[in-house]
Amino acid sequence: GGVGARRARAREQGRLMLGEAGIGRLGQRLLARLHQITYLRYIGASALALAADMGLFLLLLAGGWHAAAASAISYSAGIAVHWPISTRLVFVAGARTQGVERARQKALFLGSALAGLGITVGIVWIGDAFGLDPRLAKLAAIAISFQTTYVLRKTIVFARG
Repeated sequence: GGVGARRARAREQGRLMLGEAGIGRLGQRLLARLHQITYLRYIGASALALAADMGLFLLLLAGGWHAAAASAISYSAGIAVHWPISTRLVFVAGARTQGVERARQKALFLGSALAGLGITVGIVWIGDAFGLDPRLAKLAAIAISFQTTYVLRKTIVFARG
């Protein structure tokens, strides 16, 4: 199956999950509408990637790693989590499934991730250099990196056409 088949499966899975939750018709319609909003799906995907990122970041800090290095390693783990979710749940309609277009899209995704990585490491490094708690610097970096990568992915990486 191509993109259409994946989209149909996702809709059906959504209906099954909504029906099992017993939330009523209005709740089902609301959740179905929310699922249609790319930005909200991106927030969900980013939350999962962020859990991997922050979990590893905190572990590395506790292990004595330099804040900027810990930030780079943990952000990379988040990237590995984000790619499959982005292509399967967030930007399904714009995801390429094979060949040169798929390879090009992976390269563009990696480019957007490197932009986010640069932002994150730079902010954490600067914050640390000025004596800011690295966890607070990381939170600031997350806010800026999130918006930057969303725009890049929506308008370039997964643009339809």
